[in-house]
Amino acid sequence: MSSICSVCGLPKDLCVCEAIVREQQIIRVFTEKRKWNRDVTVVEGINEKDYDLKGLAGKLKAVCACGGTVKSGKIELQGDHRQKVRDTLISLGFPKENISVE
Repeated sequence: MSSICSVCGLPKDLCVCEAIVREQQIIRVFTEKRKWNRDVTVVEGINEKDYDLKGLAGKLKAVCACGGTVKSGKIELQGDHRQKVRDTLISLGFPKENISVE
């Protein structure tokens, strides 16, 4: 018998907690200029407690073929990757209405 989710009370195979968490996030993707006029793509609005930011950052870095980090609840990627990040987040199940690209 499969284990029961402590949050929603459903079996782990049918657990909907992660889908609900994705739908509640309001994500903002934008670029910043840093030292020596370099672009950094910043992804903010994803709650660290509800979603694994380090795992998500690893996926985004692999798709964008760049370096990056997670700092104070934000994912920072080296370079301008706004559209790739948006498309990747949509493919991971985040609703496109909740993702704003600036």
